[in-house]
Amino acid sequence: MTTDQRSTDPAADADSSSSRRDGATRADGRPRDSDHEAHLERSRRVWNRWSDWYGMSERDFEPIRERAISRLDLHPGDRVLEVGCGPGVNFASVRDKIGSEGRLVGVDYSQDMVENARERVKEHGWENVDVVRADATTVDLDERFDAAIATLSLSVMPDVRAVLETVRRHLVPGAPIIVVDVRPAPSGPLRLLNPLIWRFFRWYANWNPDENVLEALDDTLEECRVVETVMAGTAYTALCRTGERRADVQRADDSHR
Repeated sequence: MTTDQRSTDPAADADSSSSRRDGATRADGRPRDSDHEAHLERSRRVWNRWSDWYGMSERDFEPIRERAISRLDLHPGDRVLEVGCGPGVNFASVRDKIGSEGRLVGVDYSQDMVENARERVKEHGWENVDVVRADATTVDLDERFDAAIATLSLSVMPDVRAVLETVRRHLVPGAPIIVVDVRPAPSGPLRLLNPLIWRFFRWYANWNPDENVLEALDDTLEECRVVETVMAGTAYTALCRTGERRADVQRADDSHR
């Protein structure tokens, strides 16, 4: 199953302005500013350009992505939200854990990435996987999820805190959020190459240097910690939660039955 914010016409994804679903306004109802729009447009062009080659580059990150997904401790029937899903390189791993009784929704702004992700879903016959084209800072899916994942996506978005607030609204209390992302070298001799690293990430992925993803995670969510770093610290995995742990919520629910 796939969806375009409740529309079956892909061309209408970015054109509709009838609600927050199209991403025309922020979560607080204010119009998005021109910088936000410009960053989204650059991201659209960049990721449309890389859409057919993304899987090749993602192979380099496959081990860290697999370990990150394992840290979510997913179970059959769980509902998972993926932010910046790209062509769906994480779908198979997530679905293996949630089974046919679970649900997975991927969100991405690049139309070409979304089309590739939908083709992947169709090829595998995953009826419980939806792909939505939308701005992750404002998307409203009208449902709640048990976990969220973002791999190599938050640092290229125009407003990380707005994305995280959107994710939080879509999660049940205590839901885990796993983030895999990149940053300039935090220490050591490699820091001398940070200007080149910045330029490369900016060209390759429309990386947003004004956003510190780890700071945004700490400011927005609870229990955040870096659980793994690779590539001399330039790539990392962070695990966070929203409020109460899922297990605590489940025990509280069970005690009232």
